Amino acid sequence: MTKLLYTSNDWTFDSLKIAEEAIAEIAFEELHLNIYPNQIEIISSDQMLDAYSSNGLPMMYNHWSFGKHFIQQEYNYRKGNSGLAYEIVINSSPCISYLMEENSMTMQTLVIAHAAYGHNHFFKNNYLFKQWTDAEGILDYLSFAKRYITACEEKYGTKLVEDTLDACHSIMDYGVDRYKRPPKLSKKTEQEQQEARAEYVQKQANELWSTLPNLKKDKSNVIISNTFPEEPQENLMYFIEKYSPVLESWQREVIRIVRKVAQYFYPQRQTKLMNEGWASFTHYYIMNRLWEKGMISDGNFLEFIYSHSGVLTQLNYNHKYYNGFNPYALGFDMYTDIRRICSEPTKEDEEYFPHMVGQNWLDTCLDAVQNYRDESFISQFLSPELMRKWGLFEITNKQVDNFVTVSGIQDLRGYNDVRKSLSHQYSVTENQPNIQVVNANLKGTRELKLHYVSYNNAKLDKNSAKVIDYIKYLWGYGVSID
Repeated sequence: MTKLLYTSNDWTFDSLKIAEEAIAEIAFEELHLNIYPNQIEIISSDQMLDAYSSNGLPMMYNHWSFGKHFIQQEYNYRKGNSGLAYEIVINSSPCISYLMEENSMTMQTLVIAHAAYGHNHFFKNNYLFKQWTDAEGILDYLSFAKRYITACEEKYGTKLVEDTLDACHSIMDYGVDRYKRPPKLSKKTEQEQQEARAEYVQKQANELWSTLPNLKKDKSNVIISNTFPEEPQENLMYFIEKYSPVLESWQREVIRIVRKVAQYFYPQRQTKLMNEGWASFTHYYIMNRLWEKGMISDGNFLEFIYSHSGVLTQLNYNHKYYNGFNPYALGFDMYTDIRRICSEPTKEDEEYFPHMVGQNWLDTCLDAVQNYRDESFISQFLSPELMRKWGLFEITNKQVDNFVTVSGIQDLRGYNDVRKSLSHQYSVTENQPNIQVVNANLKGTRELKLHYVSYNNAKLDKNSAKVIDYIKYLWGYGVSID
C-alpha cells in the first residue's frame, strides 16, 4: 500500500487536508512549532493580484493607490515580466494563508509548510509581534475601519477623504509607537472611543458647558508656554491627530486608522530577513522529512527543490534585477548555519560562538526566532564561514573623497566590521529619516516646526518637499523643517 500523500499533481481539497495533517505532525512533533489556528483559503490569480495591491490585508479600506498597484502588477504579470507569489499570509488569529489555485499539489504542500507553519510560528512567537501587534483584533479592526471610511466618503465626498488618506499615507511610517505598547484593537472599543471623542468635541463647542459650576475640565490639551511640546515628539501622526488646528473629528479618526495599520506593519519591516528565512527553513525541513518518510515521490521532491532553489537565488551585484540581499537566501543560510554550528562546529566556531557549540540546534533556532530582529540577528549569528560563502567585504564611501576604500576583508578584524556594517543596514535608523516635532506655536502663528536629525551625514531626498506639503495639508498652517 502506497504511503504517498498524493499521486496526482492536481490538488483537491481532500488531498490538501491529508497533506496539511502530515505537515502538522512534523511541525509539532519534530520542530516544536507553536502556531495560531490556521485558516487556509484558495484564491485565483486575479484575487492574488488584488491582495497584492492592498498589502495583503483582507477587508482593507478603499483607496485609489491600491487600484494603481493592481493595474501595475496585472500588466507585468500578463506580459510575463513578473510572477505571482505562491501564497500570502496574514498576521492574525486565526492565521490566514492565501494559496493560489494555479499551484500544483507539490507547491500547495510547500506553501502550507512555509506560510501556515513557518510564518505562523514567527508571527505568534517573535517578541516584536507579541509586543506591538494584536493578531486577535486586527481583522475586527479592519472591518470597523473599512465601514468607517466608506461612511465618510458617502457623507463628506470621495475627493476629500482621498486627499486626507493621501496625506496620511505619505507619513504613515511616522505614526508608530516605538516605546510603549499600543492598546488592543477592538471594533467595540474603537466605536466607544470614537463616540467619547465626538462627545468631548461637542462639549468644547457648546458655550453653555463653560457656564456650569464646578465643571472638571480636562487640562491635558492646555498649552502653558510658547514652547510646545516640552520634549520632541517622534510620533508625528499622533501629534497632528491630537493638536492640528483645522482637522475635523472624522479626519482625526482617519489618521488614527492609518496609524493603526502602520503599527501592524512595524514589526514586519524589522524582521523581513528573519521571517522569510525561518519560513524557508521550516518548509525545507518539512519537505525533506516528507520525502525521507516516503510520503512524496522523487519527482515531487525534485519539483520542490527546483522551486526552493529559485526562491533562494541571490543575484549578482551587476545583474539588472539586483536589489540587495535576498532575505529568503540570507535568512535561510543563517538558520542552516546555526544548525551546523550547534551540531558540527569547527575550531573557528568554538572561538566565535562558544555559547552555541554543543547546544540543541532547534532550541537555539527557536530562541533566535523569539528574541531577535534582523539587525540583532545578524550581529549575533552571522558567522565567518557564512561571510566567506557569501563573499562579503566592506566598502567605505565618504562624500569628501572621490574614491572608495575596502575597509573590511575576511580576517579577524574584518569579520567584526562586516557583521556590524551589515547589521546596521537593517536598522530603522538606517532606513527611515529621524524627524521630530520640536515646536507648535498654537498661541501665535500656529507654525509647526520639525527637526531632522542626520545620520551619517545623509540628507533628505527630493521627495521630502512633497511630504512637507502633505503635512501642511493636515496641520493647516505653515510647516518648517531644519
